[in-house]
This record gives sequence, C-alpha cells and structure tokens, in this order.
Amino acid sequence: MATQTPSHACCTTPPIQGKGYAEKGKFIQVDGMKTYTTGSPTAEKAILFLFDIFGFYPQTLQGADILATGDKEQHYSVFMPDWFDGKPADISWYPPQTEDHGKKLGEFFSNQGAPAKTVARVPKVLDELQQRYPDIKTWGIIGMCWGGKVVNLVSQNQSRFKAAVSAHPAMVDPSDAPGVTIPFLMLPSQGEEQKDVDAWKSKVSGGVKHDVIWFKDQVHGFMAARSDLDDKNVAAAYEKAYLAAMNWFHDYV
Repeated sequence: MATQTPSHACCTTPPIQGKGYAEKGKFIQVDGMKTYTTGSPTAEKAILFLFDIFGFYPQTLQGADILATGDKEQHYSVFMPDWFDGKPADISWYPPQTEDHGKKLGEFFSNQGAPAKTVARVPKVLDELQQRYPDIKTWGIIGMCWGGKVVNLVSQNQSRFKAAVSAHPAMVDPSDAPGVTIPFLMLPSQGEEQKDVDAWKSKVSGGVKHDVIWFKDQVHGFMAARSDLDDKNVAAAYEKAYLAAMNWFHDYV
C-alpha cells in the first residue's frame, strides 16, 4: 500500500556543506573492495549504501554520514563499497555530449556497471560485514541512480534487507515492481520518466508499504555526485531527500 512518509522529530540533518566537505568515517576493505564506513561500529542497525556510477564523491559521502547519525533515536553503521573496483565512470560522460561519451557509458554498463554483477556480490558483502560487526541485527539499503536499480533487484523475495530507498533511480522498469517484498521508498528527479515511475508504482504489491516522493526541480543525481550543494535550492532538496530516507529507515529497519 502507498504511504505518506512521516517526519520524525528525532531525525535531523546537520548543516549541509558544499565544497570542502570532510568525511566523518574511514575506509576499510570488504570482499576485496575499498569500502567507506561511517557511524557507530556497535550499532544494531546498518545501511548498505550503493553510490552512483561516479563512485566516491564528497556529496555521496556526506549523505552516508547524515544517514549514520541523523536519527537521534537509532544510530546506524553505514557501508559504501566500491563496486567498480577503482574504475568508476567519468562524470564528464553524463549526460553524454559526444558519440564517444555514449560509447564509454555503454561499455561501463556492460562491464563493471552491469547491475547483475553487483547483485551477485551483495550477499558476500553482507556475510563478511555480519561476521566483522556481530552487533548488527537488521539491514536497510539505499542506492543512487545506478545503485537504485540494484536496490530494486535485491528487494525481491527473501531479501535480507528490512527496507529500501531508491534515489533518482536509473533504468526504472515496471517489471521489477511486482517482486518487491520490503518497504520501498523511491525519490525520483526530473531525469526520470513520469510514466515509468507511475507504472512501477502501480505494479508494487498492494500489501507492500511503498511511497514515491518526486523532486521534479532537481537533476538526476542531486543526492550524489552531480549535486551542486553550493546552490541553496539544491542543498534544500538534498536535505529534504535525505531526511525522507532517514524517516523511512526509522520506521522500517
């Protein structure tokens, strides 16, 4: 069933920072991947964060830090692996301005950016993290753009996650919706097709809590690498979107 995501007094964001943001966490190795981790190492709740195709960017790391500590009642351990093994897409390729940009994006999505490749790695990552951080009892998952597609695919039957958030998701496919079995929040931008999002929403099972909150004045990627946080309008939308994600995890993880 569709829901209206409430705002909780316990969930707040620190002042959003533009250029010069210094991440609060550290980098570790997980399943052979460089992984950003932030938040309490003894938290009982954790969030797996899938960045966009551009990899580790300050705007995305800041988002992970917000999710880790923004909820005063529930702290989280947040983990952001480098699914691309040090070979992210170049941010200059998107949106593609030349034939070469389009070719390079196509090659990226056929190789290290193939969603199925990451879907297969998720269980291994969870297994290793669960062993290293035995206090974790429940998991949520959030994905940006490309990561939003992966989130949809791992939110299906027998998902190991309790709740999911998909931010300005790439490759929205209504056929992915019927299999969703966990509370699912989608945060589309002006870059997503209304008809695709509407069709996806209509096909989610009526018994599964889900919601869609549009940010139609924001570019695809405004919660991640393509966000210009020195722009007050963008920073306000970024803050609102991360607050919505925090509220969702507060209710369902």
